[in-house]
Amino acid sequence: MSRLRKALFVGLGLMCSLPPARAASKPVETSNTEGQALAAELRSLAPAENLEIKGALKIRDGHGKRTTIPFRYQIIVGAEGWQSVYETQSAGRTPSEKLVVVHSDQRPNRYLHSGGSSMRPVSLAGDQAMVAFANSDFWLADLGLEFLQWPEQRIVDEAKIKMRKSRPCKVLESANPSPGAQGYTRVRSWIDSENHAVILAEAYGPDGKLIKEFEVGGVTRVNGRYEPKDVEMRDARTDSKTVLEFHYDQKTGG
Repeated sequence: MSRLRKALFVGLGLMCSLPPARAASKPVETSNTEGQALAAELRSLAPAENLEIKGALKIRDGHGKRTTIPFRYQIIVGAEGWQSVYETQSAGRTPSEKLVVVHSDQRPNRYLHSGGSSMRPVSLAGDQAMVAFANSDFWLADLGLEFLQWPEQRIVDEAKIKMRKSRPCKVLESANPSPGAQGYTRVRSWIDSENHAVILAEAYGPDGKLIKEFEVGGVTRVNGRYEPKDVEMRDARTDSKTVLEFHYDQKTGG
């Protein structure tokens, strides 16, 4: 796996092949041990070095209107954790926005969001981050994989391996202990059994109905290596869809 692909997949929480994480903390009574350990391992994964790449948010709303918003994606590695940064460029009447997700293995995620008429960042945490980024189908919490921070984590059908995208997967169900009226109550994610990659996820609301579906898209060949091409978020309520697309030049694979 290339340096870029590893850093990008860890930054988005999608795919990676890093050394095993340290042991998870003692599981809470409402969750099973394997689910807690898997969620802890995914939370502890961190990129080894900085990264910067450009791309585009391609949005199709529920009425079929399409909008493309250029963005820049960065990973910034620090001594006590790391940051994933999403920064859009103005597109027509859509103002620029910036999101900094502050990751730490020992503390909950923090979301520093700024945009509109004021670029002064607002600090958000937990369900506060379940708001749209750049009017897309990605919430701030989606970009930080906030569901992995929830205390209730369990493996569904422990004895069974599920196939998704031609890969053997374990199904992890994460439950939100205090969901907001419009947020997720649970997320079911398909984790690659071999490399612990999140390849697909479904988010459900307070009424038990599907809200969103997240899926890793294709890959593209860059400098002789395969790199992630896009990831997709679909809103099941409105049938809107956003594709987070990455753009490469031939010097980017490293």
